[in-house]
Amino acid sequence: NDMRLNSWFDPSWRKRMLLTLKSNKYKTNMVHMLLGISLQVCLTKNSTLEPALTLYINPFGGSHSESWYIPVNEIGFPDWKATKLDLPFECYNWTLTLGNKWKTFFETIHIYLRSRIKTQDGANDSVYYEPAEMTDPAQSLGYMKINSIQVFGYSMHFDPEAIRDLILQLDYPYTQGSQDTAILQLLEIRDRVNRLSPPGQQKMDLFACLLRHRLKLTPSEVVRIFASLQAFTARLPNSVDYETTKLCS
Repeated sequence: NDMRLNSWFDPSWRKRMLLTLKSNKYKTNMVHMLLGISLQVCLTKNSTLEPALTLYINPFGGSHSESWYIPVNEIGFPDWKATKLDLPFECYNWTLTLGNKWKTFFETIHIYLRSRIKTQDGANDSVYYEPAEMTDPAQSLGYMKINSIQVFGYSMHFDPEAIRDLILQLDYPYTQGSQDTAILQLLEIRDRVNRLSPPGQQKMDLFACLLRHRLKLTPSEVVRIFASLQAFTARLPNSVDYETTKLCS
């Protein structure tokens, strides 16, 4: 079900497209921020379908299971905007603008596309179409293709060795004060990273993903680091447990 750019396909079944920078493999000294994405989607003329796009974001690498779903049009999150283009087919720019408010880390974007039947009144209750539900096999609902994809954002310098130096201070501190300073810096980095997680009742633990896939730490090493951070914060006055939703094992 993988899609390719500029190839017509029957959108009845769910299709998938992967868009990746592979920065974790080639440029470990950079992290990338996603501000928006735009896809140019074309339909055959008189098609009764429209695309229904779903995006999953992999922040720093790893498997697809370590991606989170972009909650489009939920919890105050922005929605797709479609703009008609002057092209021979029914072509539209489908754009999702996150902006500074909803920006997030990304390494790979998993794009899933299904079709849905357009309703006459333009209501939001369009139904998804699957071949098994087809009443007339001869009926042509049209074909679809994605001409191009643009990702908007920027890259920032990232120094994995600086974080490794802080982690070494947890086990081999020059003084007790240097260990406390290292923990405070790690706590600040954790909070700044997790602040860019998607909206929800709890923040996602993107910091663990950073440690696993950019510093190449083992799960047991990540657990040990988190235990040190938790033990330190427990000694602070008015400390509050830092609850997050786990993403990377």
